[in-house]
Amino acid sequence: MTPLAKMDFVALDVETANANLASICQIGIARFRDGTLADEWRTYVDPQDHFDAINVSIHGIDESIVKDAPRFGALASKIQHRIHGAVVVTHTTFDRLALHQAQTKCNAPPFTCTWLDSACVARRTWRELSKSGYGLSNVCKKIGYKFRHHDALEDAKASGQIMLAAIAKSGLDLNGWLERVRQPIELSFERRIVRNGNPEGELYGEVLVFTGALTILRREAADYAAQMGCEVAANVTKRTTILVVGDQDLEQLAGYQAS
Repeated sequence: MTPLAKMDFVALDVETANANLASICQIGIARFRDGTLADEWRTYVDPQDHFDAINVSIHGIDESIVKDAPRFGALASKIQHRIHGAVVVTHTTFDRLALHQAQTKCNAPPFTCTWLDSACVARRTWRELSKSGYGLSNVCKKIGYKFRHHDALEDAKASGQIMLAAIAKSGLDLNGWLERVRQPIELSFERRIVRNGNPEGELYGEVLVFTGALTILRREAADYAAQMGCEVAANVTKRTTILVVGDQDLEQLAGYQAS
């Protein structure tokens, strides 16, 4: 079964009335099942706060639009129902922190879910986005997904599409990405890690080299190999007897086959 066939997560986004993160004025939630958009929900929210002109110029929501909208406290249980126990994808931590601030403001129970930042995922999937350019709009341009930016539901669905694209490109499933985002963005520096083999190990005398992205830290993989007796080298040479190949970005081969 491919990773896409096992996907079940929720993507969420909010818009705020002003610089106060608790001033949520719109929420969008999209549920993805088996790599497909299965359900979507959007609501305006009365933030019980003023609207800053800068925010209004971005998302177009003002006092007149939320005049009859429910307050966050009245929506908390509905949000909990939609995200309870799920992996919830947001692009950057802004939306997660805003929900926390709004929940605290109205004394609503904490939300029970597992958070996953699609910006962190994008930075680890596309090397050219690792240091800059990983905003929602730019990443969507990268994957060819068109959407109406700064509408909470549209942004939520865009975050979900980024997640699906990253899964397809990397081969990592949802659990794999929950682990990967805890690791450094660039693992290339770990390629220089070397180890002497344990003389008592079953593989003593073997010279091992790691290449590609691993699902664990490279230094941990090197430690395991050394315990088994392998000498861990930084580069492939004539002495190399074992080559461990992790996930590789085939675009870096420029059309050539891996040797």
